[in-house]
Amino acid sequence: MSSERNAGLESLLQYLKTSRGFDFTGYKRSTLTRRILKRMAAVKNIKTYEDYQDYLEVHPEEFVTLFNTVLINVTSFFRDTAAWDYVAGKVIPRMLKAKRPADPIRVCCVGCASGEEAYSVAMLLAEALGEKGFRDRVKIYATDIDADALAQARHGIYNGKSVAAVPAKLRAKYFENSYADQFVVKGELRRAVIFGRLDLVQDAPISRLDLLICRNTLMYFNAEAQARIIARFHFALNDEGLLFLGKSEMLLSHSDLFKTVDLESRIFSKAPNTAVRERLLPLQPASDAAAGTPAANQFGHQIRMRELAFNAVPVSQFVVDMSGRIVLVSAVARARLGIAPTDVGKPLQDLEISFRPLELRSLIQQAYAERAPIAVPEVKRTKPGGTAEFFDVQVTPLQDDEKHTVGATVSFVDVTRAQDLQNTLHQMNEKLETTNEELHSANEELETTNEELQSTNEELETTNEELQSTNEELETMNEELQATNEELETTNDELQMRTDELNQANAFMHAVLSSLRVGVAVTNSRLEVIAWNETAENMWGVRAKEAQGQSIYDLGIGLPLDKLNKQIRECLNGKKDGDEHVLQAVNRRGKAIACKVTCKAFTGTDGNRGVTLLMEQTQ
Repeated sequence: MSSERNAGLESLLQYLKTSRGFDFTGYKRSTLTRRILKRMAAVKNIKTYEDYQDYLEVHPEEFVTLFNTVLINVTSFFRDTAAWDYVAGKVIPRMLKAKRPADPIRVCCVGCASGEEAYSVAMLLAEALGEKGFRDRVKIYATDIDADALAQARHGIYNGKSVAAVPAKLRAKYFENSYADQFVVKGELRRAVIFGRLDLVQDAPISRLDLLICRNTLMYFNAEAQARIIARFHFALNDEGLLFLGKSEMLLSHSDLFKTVDLESRIFSKAPNTAVRERLLPLQPASDAAAGTPAANQFGHQIRMRELAFNAVPVSQFVVDMSGRIVLVSAVARARLGIAPTDVGKPLQDLEISFRPLELRSLIQQAYAERAPIAVPEVKRTKPGGTAEFFDVQVTPLQDDEKHTVGATVSFVDVTRAQDLQNTLHQMNEKLETTNEELHSANEELETTNEELQSTNEELETTNEELQSTNEELETMNEELQATNEELETTNDELQMRTDELNQANAFMHAVLSSLRVGVAVTNSRLEVIAWNETAENMWGVRAKEAQGQSIYDLGIGLPLDKLNKQIRECLNGKKDGDEHVLQAVNRRGKAIACKVTCKAFTGTDGNRGVTLLMEQTQ
């Protein structure tokens, strides 16, 4: 059962490595087992590593919680005060003495967690060098595998409890108390510290270091991983470089690589005259790193030969590993693509070449997925001066002996000259085609011109005939217009006569209606008022202009017409005519009166029936 659990754990660790790039295979199994089981216990119905791996595949958000559980970020400012006092009093003066006044000082703090130890060494260096010397000379690299911890470290914000260990003088000088119980590292100190993700097991170390700080981090790795990490540390340090470990860590089994400077403070110096093979072993794959094998004995020579061969290829190319970090860069790539030697070990996504002149990360992922080279021809790249160059870009996946993809090589083949020749040839062909077309067109134009001259003579004769015909048509049109004007004058005279007759008829009708002593309201078939005499105005207080066009029911007069609705409709339909009805009404002065109403029907000139209401006050 134990072997099955171990197999399940190893399978889970391999899954984490391939799917998320976190390589925990070098960690101590006792620590890993304890931390992973703790997380499994917090998730319901998870009993085995296989079940937990299935859970991770379905719930990718669980990765973050798992990594936070495994990566124990325990740190503080000036942890182990006596050791830091030794660094301030002995290590930093020794380091400065070994450097020339203008030489840069490079420090790396690995496993930095939330950044307290990186800022601790930054404060000590700032005190030793002064503000200007610190700003001009010091570069501190702080690395960790935990992206969330790095994000917190970059902000440089800590509570009062965290900064309690910082001496009051340094706290006042290098922190700002922005608000309640919050202290922020000042900008000049933060700018000197560069935080980045780095896996001690997989990634190449930052090189040319004067001081490397790794405190209480090695203890989480097994002996084999520790040996490789310590060899990488040896490679990363300058000849006079120093290593600062935690109080739980020793280098008793690595006396060939490091010498003890102060055992109590865990300060070690790089051992001199180390063989080339030992300096190159940190970059060797883990499967080939066993000392004493023929491959190990000639490893340094092979590395050098490979580097020379890689640089000798007249093509800009670089290599990235599965985690997306730059592993190798050819000399041509450094010169043409602007990839600096210090970019080795950095994530490709942090470099401009990853997205300009084209998006490389998607091409790399496509090459991984298809397990085949991906080529993009004639990619245009604009240089700072504004000139353009063209490359054929190819991404080729790299596979080991077991056909596992371990990275990819990206090559930029300069085809600018070929592109220029092709453009020149294309332009010459276009000019030649244009010349032939112009010559052919000129011949056709000559023939056309001759035909046009002959045609022009014929057209001139035809034009003269058309002009004569047009004059005749104009004369005819003038006669027709004159006749039309006479007809219009006759029509206008007739209209004027009809208008006079209509005015006379309206005047006569108005006079007739005005002479009547009864109120008269004449409506059309829709019961809209078309005539309203003065007696009706005086009786009901509604003027003729206000009444005309309105429904007789909408006039709001004091006559209750709703009681006559039936009689009016029957009269309009021709059923009854001349019926008289006496109604109680209210005249325009508000006085109650008795009003006799007579309904008479008539037929208009349009054939539609209308109604005439005769309204007479009886008392």
